[in-house]
Amino acid sequence: MLKRNNKASGQAQPAPQALKSGKIKTANQSEGQLASILNGYQPVLIESPMPAFYVKNLQSIADNVDYGVLKALAGTWGSYKSKHDATNSKLIGTGVHTTIMPSPGTNPGGIPGKYSFLCEEYIEKLTFDLVPGGVRNRGGNNEQFCGAVKYDQSIKSVNKSATSTQLVYNSIHEENGMFLWLSDVFNHAATEQSISEDRGIHPLDPNNPNVKSYPGQYQDVALYGVMVDGKIQYVTKDKLNGREYVEILPAKELLPGAGQTGPYFIPDYTISRSGVIPHGSTITILGDMVPDNAGNFLVKGAPKFPTGNATWNFAHLALSPTMGGAGTTPSTPINLDEPAPAWVHEELNWTNDPGENLIYTQRILAHPLYPYSVRPDMRVRDSINGENIVNHVKISLSSRKDVGPEGGILNIPFVNRFVPTVEMKMNMWLETVVEGGKEILQLQYEQIIFFEFQFGDNGGTTSWPHIQVNTLRKLEDLPEDQRNLIQTQFK
Repeated sequence: MLKRNNKASGQAQPAPQALKSGKIKTANQSEGQLASILNGYQPVLIESPMPAFYVKNLQSIADNVDYGVLKALAGTWGSYKSKHDATNSKLIGTGVHTTIMPSPGTNPGGIPGKYSFLCEEYIEKLTFDLVPGGVRNRGGNNEQFCGAVKYDQSIKSVNKSATSTQLVYNSIHEENGMFLWLSDVFNHAATEQSISEDRGIHPLDPNNPNVKSYPGQYQDVALYGVMVDGKIQYVTKDKLNGREYVEILPAKELLPGAGQTGPYFIPDYTISRSGVIPHGSTITILGDMVPDNAGNFLVKGAPKFPTGNATWNFAHLALSPTMGGAGTTPSTPINLDEPAPAWVHEELNWTNDPGENLIYTQRILAHPLYPYSVRPDMRVRDSINGENIVNHVKISLSSRKDVGPEGGILNIPFVNRFVPTVEMKMNMWLETVVEGGKEILQLQYEQIIFFEFQFGDNGGTTSWPHIQVNTLRKLEDLPEDQRNLIQTQFK
């Protein structure tokens, strides 16, 4: 995790003030709002000083909540269509989603697994609100203060009307939840006041022969049993005098200062997202900002996306190797920057598709939104063509991790029975765009949710990616016609 530089007293300092939207200094003075927000952060290590927590500082800490880079999210965002998009008549929305669902008539034990495929463009309104005062998590001798940011997301699909030239907008997704910036871990040791108020221990039993061994009224130190003339005698640690002990009576009460020596908590993550999805799933995904090769979290220039053969990467595709992989091998990828292969538009049979790999995924590659129907994040890549992006921050979150703590997903019984949602990962880019001397924040994301349902001829489990991507700007930074569309469609 990352933390701000703290005062010697342990009182959290406020993060540097961000530049106001629409302002940008010259390059040798500032790199914009993201650079201003992230100034002064450093990684937390075991040798990093851990500030002490005192109740007298609670209000000061609450007044200086640390939201980290999430502070830049505050406000209302709407779908943004770039000039590059405007020249592409194939695109009518700003976002693209791909959704794979069980085919009618199927069941979780059916062979073979059949699926329905839906790919649409969409527009979106996304609002973030900073939660004042922060969140205090109390864990005894460890306390963590989190910066909480509520979000509310509304999405409408965009399709051409079958009977007119008008576009049709249909609500397809509502979601709310919270992002957390996991920071400001304090050491909160026991005090005379906390021991007195929180006591759950009786005074010593006067009939207990060991009472005389305790220096005070409570069993608040450990006693060590040593052999004296063949009998066990209990002494305090300072009276062991190098003798071996054969028994120990652990302390049952705290002493002032208990907890100062740890254990200390070092979070494995800096950012958490919790969300409620109306299909019947709740998610917790964890992650961090992604540094560049030099270790910088604020990366100069625009995000890098693959081109050519490198676009064929199953980690970002709307189909998985368990679906047959469109008949590809590591040495025969499909270049998604070129027109779809000829077989995509052929009538497939046992002669030209003997393994049934092609026909299983043909509809995905033959979709009118190709290549975005196959690899949606290429839509994110293409949306920033020609933009002057000064710098960006990439945030990567996931519900699963090979080792260590991880998030998770809970589903209602229907979802768990027929379309179990098992994993989610998200990439999010916050970008500093300069247009006409004005600084504009831009938000792009790629969200992938994996379903598991049905199985193939060999009974193996099939993974089905459900992907959403979009590009957004704050309402005040949208062109007037796009701002009016968002305000009209999302009242």
